[in-house]
Amino acid sequence: MSVEKDTARTPSPFKDMGTRLDAAIARLLNKITSAALAPYQAAVIRIGFALTFALYLLREWPHRLELYGTTNPWGFDLAQRLIASNDAFTVLMWSNNRLWFELVYHGVIVASVLLLLGWHTRTMSILFMVGVLSLMNRSVLLGDGGDTLIHLMASYLVLTRCGQVWSLDARRRERKGMPHPDGCDRVSVALWALAGAGLALAQMTGFAKIPKGWVLILWGLWLIQALWFWAGRRRAPDARALLDVVANLVHNAAMLVIGAQVCLLYATAGWYKIQGARWQDGSALHYPLHLDYFSPWTGLSQVLDSRSIVVTLITYGTVVAQVAFPFTLLNRRVKNVMLAILMTEHATIAVICGLPFFSLAMIASDMVFLPTNFLRWGGSRIAAARDRLTSRLPRSKGPDDRNDSRSVPV
Repeated sequence: MSVEKDTARTPSPFKDMGTRLDAAIARLLNKITSAALAPYQAAVIRIGFALTFALYLLREWPHRLELYGTTNPWGFDLAQRLIASNDAFTVLMWSNNRLWFELVYHGVIVASVLLLLGWHTRTMSILFMVGVLSLMNRSVLLGDGGDTLIHLMASYLVLTRCGQVWSLDARRRERKGMPHPDGCDRVSVALWALAGAGLALAQMTGFAKIPKGWVLILWGLWLIQALWFWAGRRRAPDARALLDVVANLVHNAAMLVIGAQVCLLYATAGWYKIQGARWQDGSALHYPLHLDYFSPWTGLSQVLDSRSIVVTLITYGTVVAQVAFPFTLLNRRVKNVMLAILMTEHATIAVICGLPFFSLAMIASDMVFLPTNFLRWGGSRIAAARDRLTSRLPRSKGPDDRNDSRSVPV
């Protein structure tokens, strides 16, 4: 009888489990709707990929016509036939005129630089995406894995609030005391109106040949921005709060997708390497070092290839690092060590194999997993160095300074 009483008094391990689960779900929902998470990581993605694409376009500026323009071996007719079959989006198919190409090419450079600086990031992120897709879909035979990654990240950036920190937008908000990351001003409204007028004019005149899906996407983004402006000008706190919640959800989902994309990239690359015979016998690095395309420094490549043990260790180490990276996210310290290894690997590839833009894109994507404290520390060091540099520059004295110098007794 006493045994039954003791058993009855023992609390069930599932007691209040539903209450605790509800509380956990409520905390999670409150976290992902009340703020746009990982603002520094989003800023790193914005800066890294805008810088990479801008530098790439500047380096290829002398060859722009052969790569994407009117003298491209992949002719305008061939490109039209391919795009008609896959409904890819590129504004370069609207006209084969060189003037139009020059406007698009140099406009993408300007949009990349402005996105890098964080000037009206909402509009610049859309223009950056349009520019990236236009150039890459014009010449599908060009590019490598880094270009594909830029293609994806440019699309994801449109969904993020990547101008919260380290941007001219953030500086303007602090100066004017604007509480919302997407506060509107005259320049924002002017850019929005100009973009809408240009898109409408291009469609009405028949100049723009846009697939139906992209028509919905572009006009949908334009209408969403109009809704933001309406909520801001009408002083509608309820509508603004609802828009903030939706924007935070979309931003956090996009950042999750970006992280998942990087993990998927490394996992698939690692497992495909395991299946390759050259990666299994440890000679996969040996062959690229003997190709002129991947050997800008012939002497350095020969020195590295002369040590078979080093080549084998690098080959196997690359496979292990790529396969293991998604699992290291379960432990913060191991993850940080693995990030340092992968970034060092990509920096080495940039030098030895002559793939700087591929390596820059990979390093920028890796930085999404860096700790926030480290990013803030790095940003403060860069800001301090900038302040020291600007303080050493000579400044002309204003009227107040000259008056003050006269009033000081000698």
